[in-house]
Amino acid sequence: MGTGHVMRCLALAQAWQDAGGRCIFAMAENSPSLRETLLKESFAIAGISASPGSEEDARQTAALVREHAAAWVAVDGYQFGADYQRTLQSAGCEVLFLDDYGHAGRYYAAIVLDQNISADEVDYKQREPYSRLLLGAQYCLLRREFNVWRKWRRQMASVGHRVLVTMGGSDPTNFTERAIEALALIEDDDLEAIVVVGGSNARSEALKRLASGAGRKIDFRRNVSNMAELMVWADIAISAAGTTCWEMCFLGLPALLVDLAENQAPVARGLHRRGCAIHMGSAGDVSLESLAAGAQRLLRCGEDRRAMSLHGVDLVDGLGAERVVGALRGERIRLRPARESDCRVLWDWANDPQVRASSFSPAPIPWEQHLAWFTSKMRDPACRILIGEDWQGKPIGQFRVDWRSDESADIDVSVSRECRSLGYGRVLVDLGVGHAFAERGSACLHAYVKPENQASCRSFESAHFENLGVERVNGHTAVHYLRTNKTDQE
Repeated sequence: MGTGHVMRCLALAQAWQDAGGRCIFAMAENSPSLRETLLKESFAIAGISASPGSEEDARQTAALVREHAAAWVAVDGYQFGADYQRTLQSAGCEVLFLDDYGHAGRYYAAIVLDQNISADEVDYKQREPYSRLLLGAQYCLLRREFNVWRKWRRQMASVGHRVLVTMGGSDPTNFTERAIEALALIEDDDLEAIVVVGGSNARSEALKRLASGAGRKIDFRRNVSNMAELMVWADIAISAAGTTCWEMCFLGLPALLVDLAENQAPVARGLHRRGCAIHMGSAGDVSLESLAAGAQRLLRCGEDRRAMSLHGVDLVDGLGAERVVGALRGERIRLRPARESDCRVLWDWANDPQVRASSFSPAPIPWEQHLAWFTSKMRDPACRILIGEDWQGKPIGQFRVDWRSDESADIDVSVSRECRSLGYGRVLVDLGVGHAFAERGSACLHAYVKPENQASCRSFESAHFENLGVERVNGHTAVHYLRTNKTDQE
């Protein structure tokens, strides 16, 4: 497998580790640099003495799963096909199969994960009835180093000067050389660049010499462990259309993408269509002049970079690994902070007839009024809007906290129409309360519910809220519920 496959497996392993689990990498082939990376992360490595993807490989892997009582085996690589999955499944292993374009043909895995923007259920029609699909960029697997940047937002300069060049772990086409030569053609005396190559790049010494003699301020780095920091530093990137794309989207880094392999082309085209990046073409078709001209135009146009940055951030929220781990652990729903793209769905939920009937202001809400409210709430440091998602990343409801000045808060909960009567209300309340108490341990949480809204009453009572009796809210009768940390501790 390529380095990008190992990196996304590393991201999944880190998320599993963060959730309290243990992970072992079973590898038939590994480079010294990748082995060092895995050992630094405290992951065990088990050797497989068989050809990758072979029947013997599957038997040895199944034996490892039984030896260590593993809950799941995650399989990633184009040499693994349908027979490999079937052997593992028949041996009693729960299989997560990481895929990119339906290469296996038929699927026996319990879960099939395709994190690409081009992921389509049609590629996985030939699957077992029990096989679940996790498709799309909401499942992008980002490594732990990116977690600290979740609340960071890029400030866009009108003119950029800093370029990050990264062509993956091995760069078999040696496109890094062409990118370095293109940097010399950019008309910008203040240009700075960082060129990153992977530990398995056989031409790294020659590329380092080329960078030092290019007549530009180029910092050459090999096998880095701080890619997130480098992406934050850069104004644009020149990159292969591999797994690095999702990291750049998450950090809002505009990029010129080159597909170094056939399977990268759909990713590059998809990101180009979504306005997250510019697809320059395949490696063999991109000239020095066109690459330099494209980089120069993007550096000089702050508005284009700003638009691309916003589209990227909207596509990848950095919670993909957690979603996948949640699916592996059988979690029904999880909460994430609301983002700008949730405005419309929140408006739809708010205007649902049943929600309006349960509200203390039952009139329909005009879009302009909702937009102003949502914008205000997103900017308000005393407000938290959390979106509940199911294991497929589908929004199923919201939990809102409005903090008062005395460390108490008013909360509001709603569930989408199609997800009602499925027990989601209680789970949303339980998870939301946990978030609130984690933020402010001494908090008191207040909820007001119309007596006829028995579903909400049951949700709060089952979540250990105390019924304080009936009050009047905006001229309506309401049951006042209270939850404190004392209640939680008892």
